[in-house]
Amino acid sequence: MSSSFRAPQLDIDLRPGKPPILRTDANGDALSWVAEHRDALRAVVAEHGSVLLRGLGPRDAAETGAVFRVMGPTGLMTEKEAFAPRQTYPGGVYSSSKWPANQPMCMHHELSYTLEFPGLMLFACLSAPTDGGATGVADSPSVLDALPGELIERFEREGWLLIRVYNDDIGASWAEAFGTEDRGAVESYCRANAIDFEWQPGGGLRTRQRRSAVVRHPVTGRRCWFNQIAFLSEWTIDPEVREYLVDVYGADALPFNTRFGNGDPIGEDVIQLINKVYEANTAREPWQAGDLMLVDNIRTAHSRDPYEGPREVLVAMAAPVRLADCSPTVEVTTR
Repeated sequence: MSSSFRAPQLDIDLRPGKPPILRTDANGDALSWVAEHRDALRAVVAEHGSVLLRGLGPRDAAETGAVFRVMGPTGLMTEKEAFAPRQTYPGGVYSSSKWPANQPMCMHHELSYTLEFPGLMLFACLSAPTDGGATGVADSPSVLDALPGELIERFEREGWLLIRVYNDDIGASWAEAFGTEDRGAVESYCRANAIDFEWQPGGGLRTRQRRSAVVRHPVTGRRCWFNQIAFLSEWTIDPEVREYLVDVYGADALPFNTRFGNGDPIGEDVIQLINKVYEANTAREPWQAGDLMLVDNIRTAHSRDPYEGPREVLVAMAAPVRLADCSPTVEVTTR
């Protein structure tokens, strides 16, 4: 059964298991169409947490960037602390993260380990894969309600800890993540953003940052499960890949891992439970070339399914939000 929600001038198709979908009549002029309907689109995202626009048809990175910038109320953000390298296009547009096509990207909220993160994520598909590769979405208040109360209480009390060991082999290097090869600039950024850091022999960098796992949406006040606890956990990595990384780097020097806020390990059973709840609340729709997706990054988590064939999805981040404005449950101290 399907239903329809009518925002001004827009008919949104709502179906179980699917994100809200709007079929546009852009007629090859994506920029003008989005500019005309911008306020109505923002109302749809505020109502539902995301919307997939079908038929806009941006043709390249330049046109996609222009469309993105119309939707970003204060311009597009520059990514900091990236976990994986991306190709960078002019004006705040990026490729999707370089991640093995045969491996899923678990549900997460973009840059939820930073002190300022995007309130709005924008995705545009220039080339759809032959199979798989959907960007799934999940309602974070629903995920929060479905997780065990005792687990939520612990994460609210302690927060979560992200541990990263930057190297030149796996994921983004520290120079890529921080946008500079100046060690002094990296140290200043870390101090200003409540990140403990330690330079490693050979030039690597190890960081630790404690963040809230549950926040309140700055507009609606709704409690949201907002983190990357499962995505950046050792237990979400493919078992064979994890075994290889442990053999090469050691269990305490994985490129990234998560723990409870007090430093205790998070068991595989907890990560499996979180991912199971995510999957039960996931809505997905296969990409078609020309699609655009808008996602409220606090209200809605997103993921990426494994895929086959070429896939080109461009990404931008907009509407910056400060963690301090989201009622964090754990205190962070900058220096």
